[in-house]
Amino acid sequence: MGISTMKPCCKILISCCSKTSTSSFFGFSIPKSQNPSSVLRSYRKLHSCSDHNHHQQIVGIKRLIFQKPISNSSWGGQSRVFSNCCNVNKFRGFSVITNVASDIRHNSTSSSSSSSSVEGHVNEKGFERIYIHGGINVNKPLVEDVEVKDKQVIIEEAEEKQNPSLDNSSVQNTENLKNFRKRDLSEIEKEAWDLLRESVVEYCNSPVGTVAANNPNDKVPLNYDQVFIRDFVPSALAFLLKGDGEIVRNFLLHTLQLQSWEKTVDCYSPGQGLMPASFKVRTVPLDGNAGTTEEVLDPDFGESAIGRVAPVDSGLWWIILLRAYGKITGDYSLQERVDIQTGIKLILNLCLTDGFDMFPTLLVTDGSCMIDRRMGIHGHPLEIQALFYSALRSSREMLTVDEGSKNLVRAVNNRLSALSFHIREYYWVDMKKINEIYRYKTEEYSTDAINKFNIYPDQIPCWLVDWIPDRGGYLIGNLQPAHMDFRFFTLGNLWSIISSLGTPRQNQGILNLMEDKWEDLIGHMPLKICYPALEYDEWRIITGSDPKNTPWSYHNGGSWPTLMWQFTLACIKMGRPGLAEKAVALAEKRISEDKWPEYYDTRTGKFIGKQSRLYQTWTIAGYLTSKMLLENPEMASLLTWNEDLELLETCICALTNTSRKKCSRRAAKSQILI
Repeated sequence: MGISTMKPCCKILISCCSKTSTSSFFGFSIPKSQNPSSVLRSYRKLHSCSDHNHHQQIVGIKRLIFQKPISNSSWGGQSRVFSNCCNVNKFRGFSVITNVASDIRHNSTSSSSSSSSVEGHVNEKGFERIYIHGGINVNKPLVEDVEVKDKQVIIEEAEEKQNPSLDNSSVQNTENLKNFRKRDLSEIEKEAWDLLRESVVEYCNSPVGTVAANNPNDKVPLNYDQVFIRDFVPSALAFLLKGDGEIVRNFLLHTLQLQSWEKTVDCYSPGQGLMPASFKVRTVPLDGNAGTTEEVLDPDFGESAIGRVAPVDSGLWWIILLRAYGKITGDYSLQERVDIQTGIKLILNLCLTDGFDMFPTLLVTDGSCMIDRRMGIHGHPLEIQALFYSALRSSREMLTVDEGSKNLVRAVNNRLSALSFHIREYYWVDMKKINEIYRYKTEEYSTDAINKFNIYPDQIPCWLVDWIPDRGGYLIGNLQPAHMDFRFFTLGNLWSIISSLGTPRQNQGILNLMEDKWEDLIGHMPLKICYPALEYDEWRIITGSDPKNTPWSYHNGGSWPTLMWQFTLACIKMGRPGLAEKAVALAEKRISEDKWPEYYDTRTGKFIGKQSRLYQTWTIAGYLTSKMLLENPEMASLLTWNEDLELLETCICALTNTSRKKCSRRAAKSQILI
């Protein structure tokens, strides 16, 4: 009482283009000589966030995109750039967005070299040099529909944006969801929804994500109080299925902004299209205004992560979520935006860049996905390949095909075709395949070699011989020269089903194995992240004696309830929802009583993990998403992919006429088509 408070000032970030003598922003002239910080100070005087009428001063701007110059600011010896509020959807859905589509660094040599390498995939010139010269003019701000409008018109436009036109399937699905929402929720579902809403993070009074864990008794949250791209996906799906698309739209736009920031680790900058692993909303003092604060987004690209692991999967999850947003809401206008299209292309350019590798799979370091600690998954882990395949198929649907993107689309098609063949042919194991490996000859030097990767039969582990069932099989965890990782990795196998990376027969075989090995993979709490655990000398050598990844704990054979929603998707797609219902019912017996743990320990998942965070958001969201999908299985079809026979017929070998190369696909076509 009697103490005045001031809301954080939401600053709109403006960057000036060095080649433009003057610019105008809301009628405010920006001279060439004035630096961005002085412009911002002047702009704040005109449009202070503490002024409650500031919305009426800025109406009429639909979209304004400026090139952002490379920042040289330092944070703890490293380049650190903060994203300031751009006030997305703050005025009843009306957005004032001042972000560059992505940080198109036309003066970056890495950009040109990366583009050139992708051109090599299709043997054509003009791969748009990362889509700049034929698309966005980086020397001038792109302004669309700048006009002063009546406030009532803005409100009407905002309401239209919140109710986009839907296609017929989306209308039907919307009706189904409305019927679902009328159902009385159980007590555990009500608790889960309350906890999920409490985990929501706001940025300038708009929801932008959910924290990783929201335990009020946790005194040392580390980075669990941040919004992770990977962790937010089940939360996003839960909100979308509930009919709330605003938080997902805001998340997609703000993380797109962060993609363009400069990121540096020990004086080295990674690829331009890299998405952050996470971000945090911070309140910081406003320069030059004592007692006034502003909110900023502080991204982490791995430079603060334990082990400095690279967030390879973040961009893949972002693309997958972008597709899901359009499919569920029916609002495809977000995908069609220039900045979104450019963001997709930057991620694809990063993934499709030529390297030394001879395989279509992505080569990554250890800890580059959900398993973000040393676990021996470096190389070509299945999880990354399945997400990569899903992101490529998503991009193929969403990319606007024109002269500037046709080469990219061709490169995507070629990679999809090669990747699907590679995984289906070389990663699949069942009893028959293991027996074949057992009889392999080694040291074959020939284009017709059967043992192409020179796998030694003695690599077949003893546990696998007794464990593999007569009915079913799975995709192995990793494949490299002279090395097959025979561990079962759940997420990679589930996403191979969801995306149709595996054949229909293989997909059914994976579920057959999971049903047959229920006690090993589900046990007392779904689902094992991998099986079996590394033990004894293997654990010491491969994990480096990691005290968190001890046998049957955390990433080393721990049980993760968040995997339920992906298991549910896979089961519904393959016409076996009963398996998912059984898993969800099993989790319901104790997950709420245990306070929604991050993971469980022991061989069958009996104990709450020894370092498990409680009230883990993606555990909560994974449960809710599973329940909604089982109640309304029609929605699952929007989040999965069917078999695409055209991809299997496409082969880059047909583009070259040489007697030296012999296509191995024709000999194996009977295997990959069934």
